[in-house]
Formats: sequence, C-alpha cells, structure tokens
Amino acid sequence: MKNYEVSRKGFVFKKYEAPSKSPFDTLFEIFKELITHTSGDFDEAINWLLELDKEYKLTTPEYTIDDFIEDLKKKGYLREEIDPNGEPSLAITAKTERAIRQQALDQIFGKIKKSGKGNHKSKAQGIGDEHTGDYRSYQFGDALDKVSMTESLRNAQINHGINDFTLSENDLVVEESLHKSQMSTVLMIDISHSMILYGEDRITPAKKVAMALAELITTRYPKDTLDILVFGNDAWRIEIKDLPYLKVGPYHTNTVAGLQLAMDMLRRKRNTNKQIFMITDGKPSCLRLPDGQYYKNSFGLDPDIVNKCYMMAQQARKLHIPITTFMIAKDDYLMQFVREFTHANQGKAFYTGLKGLGEMIFEDYETNRKKRIKG
Repeated sequence: MKNYEVSRKGFVFKKYEAPSKSPFDTLFEIFKELITHTSGDFDEAINWLLELDKEYKLTTPEYTIDDFIEDLKKKGYLREEIDPNGEPSLAITAKTERAIRQQALDQIFGKIKKSGKGNHKSKAQGIGDEHTGDYRSYQFGDALDKVSMTESLRNAQINHGINDFTLSENDLVVEESLHKSQMSTVLMIDISHSMILYGEDRITPAKKVAMALAELITTRYPKDTLDILVFGNDAWRIEIKDLPYLKVGPYHTNTVAGLQLAMDMLRRKRNTNKQIFMITDGKPSCLRLPDGQYYKNSFGLDPDIVNKCYMMAQQARKLHIPITTFMIAKDDYLMQFVREFTHANQGKAFYTGLKGLGEMIFEDYETNRKKRIKG
C-alpha cells in the first residue's frame, strides 16, 4: 500500500505577543499621555509616572525613571530653565509638543482608518484631481479615466477566472477623488469651569481632538487652515503649540464672544469653504456689555443671552459659515437650545459624550472637505 503525503492547509493560532519596545519608548508613551492630562506640568507628570511605576513595575534596576529623564534631555524632549522663584526646573520642548500631537492623531484618526466604516455623509461624489485611495463600484455617468484598470482587472479575474476571462460592468471600480479645494476651519473650545465639574475631565479630550485635528491638517491638508480659540468670560485665540498647556478657568460661558472672534478670523480668509466647530458642555451664561462689564446668569437659559446667540448663528449663515456644535451634555433644555441654534444657522449638531468625540469631528471634517460650500 502506497503512502501518500497529504498537504494540510489551515490557520495556526498562537498566543499574541506585543511588539517589543525599548524601556524608553514604553515610558514615553505613558509620559505623553500624562503631560497632556497635567497641561504640560512636567513635575506633576513625573509624580504620576512614579506612582504608576510603583503599581505596575514599569521600570527595572537597569533602567529607572532617572534614566528616562536623562534620555528625555538627550533626545531633545526636555529643556532646563529657571522658574519664577529663581529655581532650576525642567519643561517640555517643541519636539515634545509635536510628539503629543502625533500621538493624539494616531489615537483618534487611526481608529477611523482601521474601522473601515466608510461613513461619509457627503451627498454627492466629487470628481476631482486629489486621489483618496478609496474605491467604489462603477456607476453610469462616471468618467472612463476615473476607472481603476488594475483593480477592475483584478475583480474580473476573481469573479470569472483566468480560463474564461471577461470584463463586465460589475467588475469595474472607480477611484475616489476630490477637488483640491481649501478649507478654513475655526475650532472653538469651551474652557468654562463646568468642563471639569462633577468629577469628569472634559477638557483633556477636547485638547486631544484639537491637537489631532491640527496635526492632520498640517500634514495631510497643508493648504487648509485651522485656527483655534477658547472661550470663557471672553474669547481669545491660542496657537497650536499652546494646546498641551490649556487649562479650564473660573469662567462662565460667553458663546457670543467666541462666535464673534471665530467669524472675524474667517472673514480674513480667502478660501471659499469656511466652517466653525464648537466643542461645549454648557449653556451660554455670559455676555460682555458695551461698557466693558459682564452680564452673567448661570440659572437656566437667559433670554437675552440666548437670543444673542441665535443672532450670531444667523449672521454666520449669511456669511455662508456653517457651525457644527459638539455638545458634551444631554440635558433636555440644553439640547433644545442647541437645536434652535442649529436651525438658525442651518448647521449641524452632535449630542455626544466624551467617547467618540474625536471620530465625529474627524468624519465631519472629511465630509465637509468633499462638498463645495457655495460662496
């Protein structure tokens, strides 16, 4: 009886092994997260790192926290300076700020790229000159020069086989492309005291989203512009490099001042496509009066303040500036205010918790770039 060798095919499963990292890289990932939570306070971040080391044994006798700090200095992530009291101290550098922005981008945008949901809400497919790397089935009316022959031939071979090779309409795919339109975006971040009330840190996720969005635009869409402002009792512009140090203050919420500043910024932009993203968790509760004094009312929705917000929303609509509000609160009366505000602007609103905030903003940004906002 002959012995026949049997060729066996299948899947082999083995225990997952995480990619090996150097002790520095392991600690640096945690350090970047901590320095974001501590608003750039190096000493506080290191104290947290020491506590985590005690609990989770992050270091070894061969590589300690002191060794990690020395490496941060050598690699250009820390600089020595003199504090206001004349004492020597350590502070993060611009290189660290860039690393934090990149980590935020990986955390937020990386999830979207891996998910493959394709959840773009654009009403029309653009025919443009900027390739996206995404494919869709051919539709009647698509230009022939947009058909990807490589992918279409591959589909034909899979669907019909090599021996009876045919190319049908169902095999054709088109590579998505966009017009190289430019988008000017202003991101408004609420830094009123309520962003840290009730034991919930809402400012850190907002900062992460801002840093990730800044990194995405500067690296992937360099012709686009992103301006960032914060609003409490007043509103003021901040630079991208300031984001890791952003803190909540003892402020009320002057939404009107934020919208006024945002529209002033966008008026100076030559781009046709303009938009405002607003991240907030509370109701508008403050106005600055013509004489420079502040009118504040934290109890309920003040009609004077609310009506001024509606007027600003309508003014933005006349300037063809859509406002997308990301509301980190789900109180019924606040949601009603946002609905009225959104109706006045003909913009959009998302009622969301902290989880998923980044994904929503990124998908909306990508969607808005695909459609031309008429000027």
